[in-house]
Amino acid sequence: MDGTSILPEAPQFRRVLGHFPTGVAVVTAISTEHNPVGIAVGSFTSVSLDPPLVAFLPSKSSTTLPEILAAGTFCANVLGAHQEPYSRAFSAKGGDKFADIPWRPASSGSPIIDDVIAWIDCDITEVTEAGDHYVVFGRVRELDLDSSKPPLVFFRSEYRQLG
Repeated sequence: MDGTSILPEAPQFRRVLGHFPTGVAVVTAISTEHNPVGIAVGSFTSVSLDPPLVAFLPSKSSTTLPEILAAGTFCANVLGAHQEPYSRAFSAKGGDKFADIPWRPASSGSPIIDDVIAWIDCDITEVTEAGDHYVVFGRVRELDLDSSKPPLVFFRSEYRQLG
């Protein structure tokens, strides 16, 4: 190889990576105005066991991200297959995304959405630029799960269920 690379065009890149199934999470926080805020993400991952770290990768164009960063904490809510409408609501721009979504506060104050299959409450430890996204790292404060429900999965540009 001569060291040159051919960069993929965005549609091809999206089509190929769309064949990698991802879980769906809603990252929530309480804004400086004391309102619940949140965004749907397909890029949430565990990072480290010691210390316990996770990360999510929001778009730089997110209008909700500054509110989450200002809070200094977040809660990642892993959606179940029965919660596709929640993913759609938190993917939309503007509006009160919590209007019809019941929740309770985690120890950080960040919203834990009712009936999710897992939640992870975190303190933001680092934010790094990565192309047109950020990588937001969080140190886990507490977490819990309900493993009796199947997860919501996004695959080939569609919501799917396992099983």
